[in-house]
Amino acid sequence: MKLSPSAFRRIALVATCLLGFIIVTGAAVRLTGSGLGCPDWPNCEPGSLVPKGADNGHAMIEFVNRTITGLVSLAVIVCVLGSFFRDPRRRDLIWLSLGLVGGVIAQAVVGGLTVIFDLRPEFVMTHFILSLVLLLDAVVLYKRAGEPHTKARLAVDRTVRDLGRAMFVMVCIVVFTGTIVTSTGPHGGDEEARRFGFDISNVARIHGIAVVLFLALTLVTLWQIRRTQASPAVVNRLGAVLLVACIQAAIGYIQYFNDIPALLVGLHIAGATALWVAVVWFYLGLFTRPAETPAVGDAPAPGSTTLQPA
Repeated sequence: MKLSPSAFRRIALVATCLLGFIIVTGAAVRLTGSGLGCPDWPNCEPGSLVPKGADNGHAMIEFVNRTITGLVSLAVIVCVLGSFFRDPRRRDLIWLSLGLVGGVIAQAVVGGLTVIFDLRPEFVMTHFILSLVLLLDAVVLYKRAGEPHTKARLAVDRTVRDLGRAMFVMVCIVVFTGTIVTSTGPHGGDEEARRFGFDISNVARIHGIAVVLFLALTLVTLWQIRRTQASPAVVNRLGAVLLVACIQAAIGYIQYFNDIPALLVGLHIAGATALWVAVVWFYLGLFTRPAETPAVGDAPAPGSTTLQPA
């Protein structure tokens, strides 16, 4: 059985979307206080894979999240199999797909430890950050699946590339400080869950400073790509980053000055996921890959049409 490049890319897109969706559902588990709704692992309760009590809402929420995790695992398996059956087969896509498998296994281990250690913030943070690493792998896989298997070339000025790298580093700092804030705040996934003992005002201020620096860096990058006359596609990608970042900053300040309501925290986590994808997508768009040149023996006959890879 052979799989076309376009079909494989669609599979990669599904896996990417599910990996983003599971981050949001995982946040819903924590924000509804359902982190220990299923106190056992991998069963929901000792001796039972599913919740026993129909009226146990927290257990059902956590069980649904675990079910979605199963769908993510299935999508990743299909992605790996697709990379082997893709025609032509490409080693880079195989390795990126296998990276998803390694990430899902690591997530299962961290998820189990998170339950075993009663939602300690260190494990909850690791769980979230690892989810973003997995999403990064999936976005790169999706991007590479739609490109020729040739060497990447810089499509913008080197200064823009360096600023893109700085933006990625800065968004990592923003995400990390954000996890510290949420691990200090009131939504730990369970009423008895341990929280960091930091002063919430101080950690929120540090996170806010990181966000402001990221926004300033984004504006500098925007000025630079316009000055160097980068392509409209690059400008649009950065525009998406700036839009999401501004919305994120607004939500962050609103939730802070309104006693951190769960709904706004959920929107903030969804926005953080979107910002992460937007920054990664922007940086990947700074490079282009030329179409593959057919071998001399594969040259098309006169008058024929050669289709370039997507």
